[in-house]
Amino acid sequence: MSRIHPSAVIEEGATIGPDCVIGPFCVIGAEVVLGARVTLKSHVVIAGDTHIGDDTEIYPFAVIGEIPQDLKFDGEPTRLRIGARNRIREHVTMNTGTVGGGGETRIGDDGLFMAGCHIAHDAQIGDRVIVVNSSAVAGHCIIEDDVIIGGLCGVHQWVRIGKGAIIGAVTMVTKDVVPHGLVQGPRGVLDGLNLVGLKRKGVERADITALRAAFQMLKDGEGTFQDRAHRLADESDSAYVQQMVAFILGDTDRNFLTPGG
Repeated sequence: MSRIHPSAVIEEGATIGPDCVIGPFCVIGAEVVLGARVTLKSHVVIAGDTHIGDDTEIYPFAVIGEIPQDLKFDGEPTRLRIGARNRIREHVTMNTGTVGGGGETRIGDDGLFMAGCHIAHDAQIGDRVIVVNSSAVAGHCIIEDDVIIGGLCGVHQWVRIGKGAIIGAVTMVTKDVVPHGLVQGPRGVLDGLNLVGLKRKGVERADITALRAAFQMLKDGEGTFQDRAHRLADESDSAYVQQMVAFILGDTDRNFLTPGG
């Protein structure tokens, strides 16, 4: 017999396997299927068409099977499938898939997903994968067996990480990683402008051109970074450039990420 705390909310239609333990204030949706001996510590939310394999443990405030964080998602039926013997720690989020990604997010067996990590829509996660605290795996990624992703990492959408690879802490992975590779990245650098964001906002081409010229001056112009910003204030009438200049010349207790440095 399963042990279910009286404060737990289990919607009609949910399937609870034998010998499960469902702690206080958990919420389980109508399409959820729990395997045998699944343990939900407390305050766990499991939603959507989500199946969770035998002997998996989920810790407080995890949200599993909610809709994807994708603006293209329009309520179509998609799924999350989680294998056996996974440990899913506090505040972990795992989303269902999208039609454009095949409709299914999948987690293998024997994984460890540490506090605050995120598995996005349509990700395919292998067996014995470890994702350390506060790391995020974006949509459509493929993480093969025995991969370790260090703390505070980001894995860009569509990236593949091969079997047995390890990603060092505070690394942003934007390209595929060969099996058994070691990836460790430097701190962030200011590589350019957010041109995609500017275009999506409908910024005029003249302003984008002015911003690109301003960025080039900040990168290659004479004098200090502050000197270049002062010159830009005098030379450009673009509101976007003036916004950038005001930010640079404003009060701050931190140094700047400068172009190319």
